[in-house]
Amino acid sequence: MNYSGTGNEKAVLASELNRTHVGQTVSFEPDEFTMVFGKIAAIARKEGGVTIALQGVDGTGGLQSSYSLPVSKHVYLQPDMLTNTESTIKDLFGKVQENLRGGGHKGDDRTDKL
Repeated sequence: MNYSGTGNEKAVLASELNRTHVGQTVSFEPDEFTMVFGKIAAIARKEGGVTIALQGVDGTGGLQSSYSLPVSKHVYLQPDMLTNTESTIKDLFGKVQENLRGGGHKGDDRTDKL
């Protein structure tokens, strides 16, 4: 299949997965015939591999609930909306601070006289 994620997904090596990725949506190809999309329930590291357990599968419809991947396998994570929102707010706050310091706006410098 050669899945390489969509434009908004972030490629991560299976070896880089850690507890912060639990609960995130992931997609990957465990083999050349299968595409998996799901939410990470647990990550287990083994010598030479990583096992990803998915939330809510539990054998439903003949689906596997966990997959063992080599450490060099790419998985694709959906963007973490909370982190993206936090960095956007920080960027905007930085721009507002810069504008308040006079770095970005050259307005009239007048004072009202009584």
